[in-house]
Amino acid sequence: MAKQYDVLFRLLLLGDSGVGKTCMLRRFTEGEFDPSHISTIGVDFKMKTIEIDGLKVRIQIWDTAGQERYQTITKQYYRRAQHIAKWASDVDEFAPDDVQTVLVGNKADEEFDRQVTKDQGKKLAETYGMEFFETSASTSSNISESFIRVTELVLQAQMRYVDDLLGSLDNYLDRVALREEKGSQDNDAQRTCAC
Repeated sequence: MAKQYDVLFRLLLLGDSGVGKTCMLRRFTEGEFDPSHISTIGVDFKMKTIEIDGLKVRIQIWDTAGQERYQTITKQYYRRAQHIAKWASDVDEFAPDDVQTVLVGNKADEEFDRQVTKDQGKKLAETYGMEFFETSASTSSNISESFIRVTELVLQAQMRYVDDLLGSLDNYLDRVALREEKGSQDNDAQRTCAC
């Protein structure tokens, strides 16, 4: 059976209850939108394979419950995966240092109920060193773009890690080769001795 993907990444959706995490996830993975969706209980996930730079990337997207009573469950997933103020603080505390994040303002189609302007969202994202996307699960606006971008960021970070690892391995092999060469020269010097 042919390999269905080249790499596997886990993404984690964080945010308060009712912001549309599950609707975004379903829109991205299934192309569907259900405005009558009920709140997530605990943690759920869906998978999708996308292609980035010729690589088939399988992403597991974990959908977390935003309610306070489920946050102890949610915190257990930060370390495995790769929002703001409280959520950013939690990510800093529980996620690895090289975690990749983007800030998403969902429900951009609900202009009359808007609580954060686009400029405020951008400034907040800049404060935390994130890229910002305004999305709408209802209209599908920027849903794919936001998921694809965070996946690209994770892939780039992974490639940097592999490059660093290979660079370290190359340095190690060069040192070993130099030691072997020096040892060989020392042995040659001993054999030519006319003692």
